[in-house]
Amino acid sequence: MVESPKGSGQKFDFDESEGRFRLNKILPAGMVFPFDFGMIPGTKGEDGDPLDIIIIAEEKTFPGCLIDCRIIGVLEAEQTERDGRTVRNDRFVGIPEVSQLFPDIRELAQLPESILNQIEHFFKNYNEQAGKIFRIIARQNAATAKKSLILP
Repeated sequence: MVESPKGSGQKFDFDESEGRFRLNKILPAGMVFPFDFGMIPGTKGEDGDPLDIIIIAEEKTFPGCLIDCRIIGVLEAEQTERDGRTVRNDRFVGIPEVSQLFPDIRELAQLPESILNQIEHFFKNYNEQAGKIFRIIARQNAATAKKSLILP
């Protein structure tokens, strides 16, 4: 489910209790999401929230859009909170099943290095703005990513 669309300077979160989206943050001038960003419904990460996913697609969608994706990998990451506590906060990477631009990509390693670097730098900068440290531990393939999907 998309929460924040590609090109958006606003971070939205789905509020399950309200059944709608809430504006969580406005990004600094010039900073925007490089691709649609959201969550994988029915999952739960170490931070207690649904697992995060960045969706590599040719077009942006909108908050609440459900997209059937191929999981092509995961960026395993640690996030150090402002209070000094460190938690895993991985970013799954998906390609829409209906993608015309990336129909043959099945693995993270098949993406251009420039796209992967852009995503990693975005999340480092995004977290830095919130006083957090975000560190990529590893880039994992599709099989490893699928095994690490945690259902509550």
